[in-house]
Amino acid sequence: MGVPEAVQAHTARKGSLMSKSNTQKRLFVLLAVWPCFLGYLLFNLYPNIVSVYYSFLEWNGISEPKFVGLDNFVYMFQDKYVWRALYHNLLLIVTVPFLTVYISLILSYLLTNKHYFEAKVYRVLFFVPNILAIVVIALLWAFIYDGSYGMLNALLKVIGIDMNEYYWLAEKSTALWALLPPMIWSGVGLYVIIFMNAMKTIPSSLYEAAILEGASHTTRLFKITIPLLSPIIRIGFLFLALGVFKGFEFMLILTNGGPSGATEVIGLYMFSMAFGSTSHNYGYASAIGMFLFVILIAVKWIIDRFGPKDNLEY
Repeated sequence: MGVPEAVQAHTARKGSLMSKSNTQKRLFVLLAVWPCFLGYLLFNLYPNIVSVYYSFLEWNGISEPKFVGLDNFVYMFQDKYVWRALYHNLLLIVTVPFLTVYISLILSYLLTNKHYFEAKVYRVLFFVPNILAIVVIALLWAFIYDGSYGMLNALLKVIGIDMNEYYWLAEKSTALWALLPPMIWSGVGLYVIIFMNAMKTIPSSLYEAAILEGASHTTRLFKITIPLLSPIIRIGFLFLALGVFKGFEFMLILTNGGPSGATEVIGLYMFSMAFGSTSHNYGYASAIGMFLFVILIAVKWIIDRFGPKDNLEY
């Protein structure tokens, strides 16, 4: 009878120690996570919830708020400047993500499969824009586009195209498209690194078999690499598309939405409504923010619905 009692005591003691260990683990996780969770509540969740409330108000941040119901939303759908800004966002969303991913795929494929001696140097150079602040990148490109002493006009003049001090960011016909190079350049480096690391996981036997069958680099890229990287490419498209809709830093620094609203996007218009020099309508800006939130959800749904699925295997 003594042996079972000893076994039971040992089991009970072991269970008590395990319970104590689990409690300590939960306590440690709670202490480690709660500062981040508190920051998320204060600086992310709470502002978004308050924005929903503000969208039903007419308020400039100083005077007494006035409840106006759905008036802000009704006015927003009648505001031609909202639709103009949204149109610019749509132009950017069909160009910036596609070109960024396409250029990144080509560069990463070349650096991975061509085995250039200086590949590590190129990888660092491509990644440099990602360690620079957006302000620095924007000011650099503002210098490049300057009509009087800009690098772009100087290079064009060397090859025989004299633009006669053409200001690329000051003309309605070119201002929006001039924003594409800095936006793409600032994102290519990160995705080159991501795609290169993903390509290294593809079995070399697939490429060897394709080489034996006479497949060119282009065929290998589009028939092997891109299909196998399609889930990662989809995530890249998603992040870039959401960034195009939410971001407005380049527009704010380079053109401030000009000339004559030619580069104004929905995020910049919302910012101008809330913090502009002539307008401080937090209620209307919050309504635009709610509209932007719905658009972002729709963009994610479209990419998830029609983008490549995570079902490809080697």
